[in-house]
Parts: sequence; C-alpha cells; structure tokens
Amino acid sequence: MAQVFEKIDDALRAWLNKQHMFFVATAPLDADGLVNCSPKGYDCFRILNEREVAYLDLTGSGIETIADLRENGRIVFMFCSFDQAPRIVRLHGKGFVHENGTPEFEKWLPLFEPRPGMRSIIRAQLTRISDSCGHGVPRYQFLGDRQTLLNYWQSKGEAGTREYQRTENATSLNGLPGLRTTGA
Repeated sequence: MAQVFEKIDDALRAWLNKQHMFFVATAPLDADGLVNCSPKGYDCFRILNEREVAYLDLTGSGIETIADLRENGRIVFMFCSFDQAPRIVRLHGKGFVHENGTPEFEKWLPLFEPRPGMRSIIRAQLTRISDSCGHGVPRYQFLGDRQTLLNYWQSKGEAGTREYQRTENATSLNGLPGLRTTGA
C-alpha cells in the first residue's frame, strides 16, 4: 500500500540510488500551458540530505523544467522500479535552478561527474515523499546508458553548446524565460 515518508531514510536512499532513470515533471501556472515530463538517465541524481535532492541537468531541445521552476518552483521526481520488486516513489518539492557559470552551480558541481552539455543543477527541497505499489509498471532490463547525448555535446564543444543554449534554450514552449547565463 502507499506510504508517505517524513524523510529519505537509509532504506529509501539505497533504493533511489539503485534506479538507473527517473522522471522530472513541472508545469507553468497558466492553466492552458503545457505540462512537462522529462526522463533522466546517467548517474546524475544526488540525495543532499533527508529532505533535499539535486540532479545535473544536461542541455536538451527544451528548457521547460528551468522555465517552469523559475515561474513557480513546483517539481516532482518519479522513480519506478523496473526489476522484480515493483515500486514507484515520488518526491514533490520546491525546485531551484543553478545555471552553469554561477557561483551556486560551482558550489554543487563537485557532487557530480562533469559532463559535456551541462547547463544547470536543479535542486529541490522536498515537501512530500511517498511511494505506491507500481504493480502496473512493466519489467525492463537495464542494458547501459546511451552515449549519444554526451557525444553530441562533446562534438559541439563549449562554444557550440553555448550557442545552442543561447538560441534554443532562451524561452520555453509556454513562452517563459529560459537560460540567463548564455547571453540570450
């Protein structure tokens, strides 16, 4: 049955750290705005303390998470177990954006492996931690991380990545401001 937790305890921490992917969802305040849900892979999620988490955000085609967080701060992380034991864990909270090139980004970066295309660290103070059964989630086998995204940003180089961020990550699909540090 579903359970609400006061904090991320040792058992939950161990379970979260075993998952190879998670999803991040945000939404603008505008009722007609698009809800965003993004899958995340690589070893980019960190538990900072019992009620705070962060992940290393890599450049992508959209800037929805950053834009939505700047507007209202609402965020939820969802982890699904795809192995033998079904489980879903949701971490609701207030999110903060620390863009690459800012002192806050530099403060948190030592917790992560630097990767090509880094654009921010998303940090969240958790307001609700819960799980549910996950009996409807299919079983999958983890075969490994795809290297395509990292290889792409590596080939673009820092200048090419910044130019992409400046032109493609300036505003969200909902028209909200995106990245600030790229000169956009």
